[in-house]
Amino acid sequence: MNWDIAAGNWKQFKGQVKAQWGQLTDDHLDQIDGKRIELAGKIQETYGITKDEAESQIKQFEENNKNTHS
Repeated sequence: MNWDIAAGNWKQFKGQVKAQWGQLTDDHLDQIDGKRIELAGKIQETYGITKDEAESQIKQFEENNKNTHS
């Protein structure tokens, strides 16, 4: 999965992010705007998890979506 492409297609891509992390609001997704670091921070903040756990979840998400928008 290429985050440059994800950022460029964020409006279409954010539905997949919302499906994975349902507690993220539309406002969160608008703030993230395709930025991986912002996504990690919002996951960490919203779910009360460590930075490492947020990164682990994103890596798993990337693996699961590696053929999406590539």
